[in-house]
Amino acid sequence: MIRIVVFASGSGTNAENIINHFNKTDKVVVTNVLCNNPTAKVFDRCEKLDVPCSLFEKTDFFKENTVLHFLQQEQTDFIILAGFLWKIPANLLAAFPNKIINIHPALLPKYGGKGMYGMHVHKAVKANNETETGITIHYVNENYDEGAIIFQAKTALSSEDTPETIAEKIHVLEQTHFPKIIENVLLSNG
Repeated sequence: MIRIVVFASGSGTNAENIINHFNKTDKVVVTNVLCNNPTAKVFDRCEKLDVPCSLFEKTDFFKENTVLHFLQQEQTDFIILAGFLWKIPANLLAAFPNKIINIHPALLPKYGGKGMYGMHVHKAVKANNETETGITIHYVNENYDEGAIIFQAKTALSSEDTPETIAEKIHVLEQTHFPKIIENVLLSNG
C-alpha cells in the first residue's frame, strides 16, 4: 500500500477530496494531514473523516528535522500539497525526490512564484483580462511553482468573470482532477 501525507494550510477542501477518493481504494492510504495554521478548517474536516491532522511550527519545518522524522517514521511514500503555502525545505526535497506533488490555481508558468496563491492568482488573471485559466499539478522543487508539470486543465473565462467566479471554476477543476492525477502518478511510480 502506498502511504501519503497531505500538507494543508487552509479550509481543506482539496485534502478532504483526496482522502475521500483514496478511501475507495486499497492501493493508497492517506495516513496523516499536516498543517501549519492553527485556525485552519482542515482540522475539522479531518476529524470528521477520522484522519489524524497535526499542527507543526516553522521551527519544526525549517530549522529542525521534526517534520522529516515524522514522515520517515510514518513510512511516507509521497507528500501531497493541498493548499499548503510554505516553501518546501531542502531536507524534505532530498528525502522525497519527485515524490512531492502540488496543485497550483493557474496555468504555470503564468501566475506562479512567491505570493501567488488563492485569490492573489485569480485577481491577477482578471486584471490581465485572460480568456482562459486553469490548474497545474506539478512536482515540487527548490523554487516556487517551477517543478516539472504533470498535468494541466483549462477553463474558459469571459469578461463577466470576477475573481470570485474564477475561483469557483478553479475549484471545480481541482475537485475533478487532483485526486485522479495523484492516483495515476502514485500507481505508475509507487
